[in-house]
Amino acid sequence: MEGAFIYFTIPILGGIKITQTVVSSFVVMILLCLAGIFLGRRLQKRPGRRQVMVEYLVGLLYGLVEDTMGKHNSHWTPYIGALFLSSLGGSLIGMTGILRSATADLSTTLTWALMTSGLCWYWSIRTNGFGGWLKGFAEPVALMLPLNIVSEIAQPISMAFRHFGNIMGGGVLISLLYTALSACSGLVLNLIGSSVIVSAVVLALGAGFAALAFGRTKKLLHKILSVVVAVTGLLALVQSAGILSGVPYLTVGIPGVLSLYFDVFSGLVQALVFSLLTMVYVGSALPGPEEAEKD
Repeated sequence: MEGAFIYFTIPILGGIKITQTVVSSFVVMILLCLAGIFLGRRLQKRPGRRQVMVEYLVGLLYGLVEDTMGKHNSHWTPYIGALFLSSLGGSLIGMTGILRSATADLSTTLTWALMTSGLCWYWSIRTNGFGGWLKGFAEPVALMLPLNIVSEIAQPISMAFRHFGNIMGGGVLISLLYTALSACSGLVLNLIGSSVIVSAVVLALGAGFAALAFGRTKKLLHKILSVVVAVTGLLALVQSAGILSGVPYLTVGIPGVLSLYFDVFSGLVQALVFSLLTMVYVGSALPGPEEAEKD
């Protein structure tokens, strides 16, 4: 699986490359802005169904942020929400088949992770001072200094590679599956389509099985198998007649089902995990007044 394709290069600042990732990211940002405008307009004291749904989701997000980071950090909710939606949208946009998943590029997830680390460092320095921030690396004992430094460096790297690896890995598996099923389709059609008689027999058997499956049984698997046999016979018969050849019909269905896990479920989980880690890291850098006094 190749990296992001470069559409063109803007000849300024040494050349700014506009890749598939850049285009996908901008499309996601535009869609999120349009969704925000649509869902946030015409707010009323007596809300309709759309406003009730939006207010419920926003309240749910604020509650999650306050439970994880503390009520004093509730103003971070818009940032966490934008990060979650950008991550989820950046993963799901690859399902269009036209645009590439923005989160399948390490530069995207690494940028978000560095933003989180930068925010943690900035607020820690602003709260404790630069000296206090440096002193924190030597706590609880001075021997922890090397480990704490390594931990700070590993934090954004682990966040970035976890998100990128899951989305990229899912895309690679789906691509390999498409390739394998396409090759299997060609092999089966070449084997059956070499004879008109064999193709006609397979088509007749498939039609007969389909009639029995749809007429007498409620098992979905039997119906699917009968349709596959009938379609195999039909395509083999068409191929033996020299009309079409090598139709990758086996790629229909199976990759789509697996895509629900690798693209939808995995994308949702990774967006949630990335957002939760961001809340944990930023929340630890901005403890509440009571925790700060204890420290």
